[in-house]
Amino acid sequence: MSMLTPWSAAAIEDIPLPEYPRPQLVRDGWALLNGTWECAFTGYDSSDPLDVGDPEHPPVFDREIVVPFSPEMPLSGVNRRLGVDELLWYRREFSAPTGTGGRVLMHFGAVDQSCRVAVNGVEVGGNTGGFLPFTLDVTDALGAHDTHEVVVAVRDVTDASWLTRGKQSSTPGGIWYTPQSGIWQTVWLEHVPDVAIDRLVLTPLLEAGEVEVTVVSHGATAGQEATVEIFAHGELHGSGSVVANVPTRVRLTERVLTWTPEDPFLYDVTVRLGNDRVESYVGMRSFGVGTSPLGHACFTLNGCPYLPVGLLDQGYWPDGGLTAPTDEAMVSDIELAKRMGFTMLRKHIKIEPLRWYYHCDRLGMLVWQDHVNGGEQYRRPIVTMPSIASPTISDRAYGLFGRRDEAGRAMSEAELIDMVEHLRSITSISTWVPFNEGWGQFDAARIAEVVKTIDPSRLVDHASGWHDQGGGDVLSKHIYFRPVRVRRAWKRDERVVALTEYGGFGYAVGRHLWGTNPSGYKKFESAGALLAGFQRLHRDEIAPAIAEGLAATIYTQLSDVEDEVNGMVTYDREVVKFDERAVLAINDQLRAVFAGKRAGTTERDAGTTAKGAGTAAE
Repeated sequence: MSMLTPWSAAAIEDIPLPEYPRPQLVRDGWALLNGTWECAFTGYDSSDPLDVGDPEHPPVFDREIVVPFSPEMPLSGVNRRLGVDELLWYRREFSAPTGTGGRVLMHFGAVDQSCRVAVNGVEVGGNTGGFLPFTLDVTDALGAHDTHEVVVAVRDVTDASWLTRGKQSSTPGGIWYTPQSGIWQTVWLEHVPDVAIDRLVLTPLLEAGEVEVTVVSHGATAGQEATVEIFAHGELHGSGSVVANVPTRVRLTERVLTWTPEDPFLYDVTVRLGNDRVESYVGMRSFGVGTSPLGHACFTLNGCPYLPVGLLDQGYWPDGGLTAPTDEAMVSDIELAKRMGFTMLRKHIKIEPLRWYYHCDRLGMLVWQDHVNGGEQYRRPIVTMPSIASPTISDRAYGLFGRRDEAGRAMSEAELIDMVEHLRSITSISTWVPFNEGWGQFDAARIAEVVKTIDPSRLVDHASGWHDQGGGDVLSKHIYFRPVRVRRAWKRDERVVALTEYGGFGYAVGRHLWGTNPSGYKKFESAGALLAGFQRLHRDEIAPAIAEGLAATIYTQLSDVEDEVNGMVTYDREVVKFDERAVLAINDQLRAVFAGKRAGTTERDAGTTAKGAGTAAE
């Protein structure tokens, strides 16, 4: 199925996605490898899903592909699905970034699912996972040549094993989507000193007025110090020396400027270690659990009660699949959500490129971040029956959840930890979501404790939707086919009650459909009927539920995705289905109810309340 977006032409008219890919660790001396590569498909017979062909012995390359778009997607120029019994091969020539001494690193934003990489005929490493970045030191393979060759061999079995796959399916339809393979995020080179800042962890400590800084450097000697400077509006607001690899607090010397969705202020950060210098940023904010103005458990932002009003955001594009066609396209989605009064996006079953999180940081959008699911084939009653009934089954019954394979459980947990470490300095992420609706779920209560130990600064929704194991900070509910009501048992739970999926109202807009079988949880025939249904739902069910203790909402969803037509905007991002001001007024009313205003608060009063809530959170 081929569908384009307003950014399709710009995506391939020059080098795709040319922006610097790592906004919280910026340095000079880098080169982009996005663009046209050679590629080939070959047969491969192996029962081991982790087995990948030898990149030192590539085949004859017979076609071209535009990186970083998967071959299944129109923007790649290939439009061909990779089979379970095949390998996907990439090749291109490149010149290394200039610099004297030091090391040359090759960064891959994400490659789905397993790969091996060779440079100048020498294997330099690989990765398995599909949704997280990895870095290879290619220095020794470069030699004295001016021009070099990189070959990447990729294997992707989608859902034929327990490997991480997200919502990709070999039989797409409904809530499951077209499988993708290969390189789907930016590939780039970087020249760094021998002693370099390999990673920077910035943790805001709002109450103390400090930033905990960890300068991770594998080449630093014991006790070697780095200098840190923190700026606001170009003026120095804090500085200090920190020992490499040791978490150290740096105090802000001026009044702390806080980050909120209403006022997303970011401090600039400069770090120097030996001959290395990087630029970064940090936002001062805190997340917690408190009591709402109505006396219920609620989320807090910067120590004040705060109602996250969110959208489910799956980050799929008809022309690029998992890969947004341009940076501007990513920004467009976030800005649309903000104009409608949403303050949070639940990034659903996907890890985005770092630039997406940067835009949430600078524009002011809270993020609930899902882990990407894997596991064997799920038993349908486990993942669908709870949408009608409400059973809770122990997730120690691994077979029921498609998690019999011990190696698969271990890899999933390791990838979850890697995701938290990878994204832990992002300002806007407030909540981690390890599992969704029983998809490959296991040991969720224990996993929640693992995540809280690694990152105590954020909250955890351990099992979004159903099969609650009593862990984490959130009593998380998905409600689609029955009225939204806060039950007495929920009020007795010490955790925050959150409606983490609901709505899903479908409206199929002619000439903007991806497929021939549009689906939604409740169908409407016009934009007017859709808006009226949306207004009734929030007036009659959501607002009263907030008055009774509901403390977060996540409507399904931001955009249509393939067969799903329940987005605020069509899949091609051409038609916004809702009146933006009307949705803003509804969301302002929800905030007014949360703040203890009477149900009949006017739109103007509700808007004032929303601004006041933001000010209080600061």
